[in-house]
Amino acid sequence: MHLIVGLGNIGEKYHLTRHNIGFLVIDEMTKNLSTSNINNSNFQSTLLKSGYNLFAKPTTYMNNSGIAVHAIKEYYKIELENIIVIHDDLDLPFGTVKFKIGGGHGGHNGLRSLDSHIGKDYIRVRIGIGKPADKNDVANYVLSNFSKEELNKLQDIIPHTIKAIEALKTEEIDYVKSKFTLK
Repeated sequence: MHLIVGLGNIGEKYHLTRHNIGFLVIDEMTKNLSTSNINNSNFQSTLLKSGYNLFAKPTTYMNNSGIAVHAIKEYYKIELENIIVIHDDLDLPFGTVKFKIGGGHGGHNGLRSLDSHIGKDYIRVRIGIGKPADKNDVANYVLSNFSKEELNKLQDIIPHTIKAIEALKTEEIDYVKSKFTLK
C-alpha cells in the first residue's frame, strides 16, 4: 500500500496558492479514479482510497501535516518507503520537479512537521515555485495565488508529476530521477 500525501492548506482562499501545489496534484490524480472516501476523524485529512493506494490531503493546515500523516501511517502500518509527499519548494525555480528520499526541511513547516512525527526517510516530490523578490516576504509569497502564466504551465507540470508518482510506486528512485526530473 502506498500513501500519497499532498501538502497544502484547507479552504477556498488557499485553493490556488503556491503552498497548495500538493493538494492540486492529489485533486488531479484522483479526479478520474474510482475512489472511496475514508471518514475517520483521527486522520484529520481528506482521505481517499483507490485499490492499494491512499491519497491524503491533511486538514490540519500545513504546519501540522505530520499529525495527520502519522495517524494514517500508524493505522495502516505503512512503511516510510511507501509514503510519497508532494510539496512546494522555494529553493527550486518555478516548474522544476525533483525527487529525493529524506533530507532537511529547508524551512518548510509542513516538512518540519512530517519529519518530527514520522521521520525523514519518506519520498519527496519537490515542485519548484520560485522565490519572492524580497526574501522577507516568503509567507505572503507562498500563500499568494499562482499567476495566469504559472497556472497555464501547471497544466503540463501536474500531469508530468503524476506520471512520476506512478513510476515511484514500482521503480527505484534513481530511475524516476533520471526519467522525470524537470529543470
